[in-house]
Amino acid sequence: MTEQHNSRQALADAIGAAMWSNDSASQALGMQLLSIKPGYAIVSMQVRADMLNGHQMCHGGIIFTLADSTFAYACNSYNQSTVASACHIDFLAPARTGDVLEAEAIERSLSGRTGVYDITVRSRGGKTVALFRGKSYRIGGEVIAGPQQADADHERNHSTIKGDPHDRQTTQAR
Repeated sequence: MTEQHNSRQALADAIGAAMWSNDSASQALGMQLLSIKPGYAIVSMQVRADMLNGHQMCHGGIIFTLADSTFAYACNSYNQSTVASACHIDFLAPARTGDVLEAEAIERSLSGRTGVYDITVRSRGGKTVALFRGKSYRIGGEVIAGPQQADADHERNHSTIKGDPHDRQTTQAR
């Protein structure tokens, strides 16, 4: 069981790194991926002056983006390409310049191609800023080449030379 847990965690870590390397939006907003596990993620972001709305509070769209990015890491952590099919957010308290927000995504349901995730956005002081619920849909394919893809690639790249059945060899395909 521990070996399986370790391999699932290693896969989630690799997926997080691969997604982060392509996630220009989250990087531009100064987000940091703090933790990723199968069905779980934590992402943080410090509120900057250029994130404020006309009331000098963090714009709701920025908070939504933090929650949505965290949702994406959690629901893709199994290495099956997954997108949002629906999202809802409740804004509970304002965030201000300098506040460090942490969004924590927790998988609540996963069945077939769909999942449900709850994301809580809190300030580092523990104040709940927003509650987000995301519904996910698996679109097919993998985030990174995983065991399924590696097996398919191995089969595609290696073939058995036909001829004498007692003298079969495996050779690299061209």
